Amino acid sequence: AEAAAEQLRLYRRDPDGWRDCRSTGEVAVSWRPSAEFAGNLYKGEGILPASPQNVWECIKPVAGGLRTKWDQNVKDFEVIEAISDTVSICRTTTPSACMRIISPREFVDVVVMKQYEDGTMLSAATNVEHPLCPPQPNFVRGFNYPCGCFCIPVPG
Repeated sequence: AEAAAEQLRLYRRDPDGWRDCRSTGEVAVSWRPSAEFAGNLYKGEGILPASPQNVWECIKPVAGGLRTKWDQNVKDFEVIEAISDTVSICRTTTPSACMRIISPREFVDVVVMKQYEDGTMLSAATNVEHPLCPPQPNFVRGFNYPCGCFCIPVPG
């Protein structure tokens, strides 16, 4: 979990190589080739007219949280094992897509949540196997490289 958090911090600090992909008035998405796997990294950025704490309540990875209510790509989120107050093993499921051509997925990750001195909040995750969460029937087991969300306070 700590390695995933550090990898996300490195991505955030390294501005090189990001290319604009799409943007609206609210969100900008960019990408760059990954140095870890054969594919791309994607980054979405936006400013919301809300306090960082309210935004964090919507995105933080906790069982019973708000993410399953607004994010159509997250069907369920459960904590398999709480390692500490800030680290847990979690299972996230996604619905099928494209008229069920794409099967539902499940991801088992170790997740860490952090808050930094400047008020930035982070959730970082990466794939892990856990004996209490074997692959489930009717789901394809997905694999996450280091991934997560930053919630960064903006002055004003």
